[in-house]
Amino acid sequence: MTLDDVNALTPPAFVSEFGDIYEHSPWIAEKAEKERPFSSLSAMEAVFSRIIKQADQNAKHTLVCAHPELGHRAGIDPALSEESAHEQGGAGLDKLTPEEYERFQTLNTAYRAKFDMPFVICVRKAGKAPKTVILEAMNRRLKSSTQDELTEALAQIDTIASLRLRDKVQG
Repeated sequence: MTLDDVNALTPPAFVSEFGDIYEHSPWIAEKAEKERPFSSLSAMEAVFSRIIKQADQNAKHTLVCAHPELGHRAGIDPALSEESAHEQGGAGLDKLTPEEYERFQTLNTAYRAKFDMPFVICVRKAGKAPKTVILEAMNRRLKSSTQDELTEALAQIDTIASLRLRDKVQG
């Protein structure tokens, strides 16, 4: 899809096309749609990002909570979106050994208990050893403050959304 195609979409078609950029949060696309036309893909990304930054704390927390825990598999976690399943699969999180699965579940539980939200990281940016990178990040981020962790989770979500947007729009 080109930027011209994006700018020509009807409002419902725009929300249908981009409502999944942010996990289970079409309200962001609904707000972004009103700021068209976009002059560039970067401008479009900036609008989506600004909407998140300007959201209230409750909306930000709800957005983070819309993301699945890492290591959950399609068919096991009914809330796992197609995009998340693909991204986690690309990082090998759909093929965890029993020991790896247990480690992810232990860290997911500790993280949720401390921060009242799931751990979020852009798995597509985790490099050549994604499971190791993700587990190290989980351990490190468990030492963060609640506000710092919310800020980091939102930054990771912005990166995820940017990649998803670039998958859909040529720029």
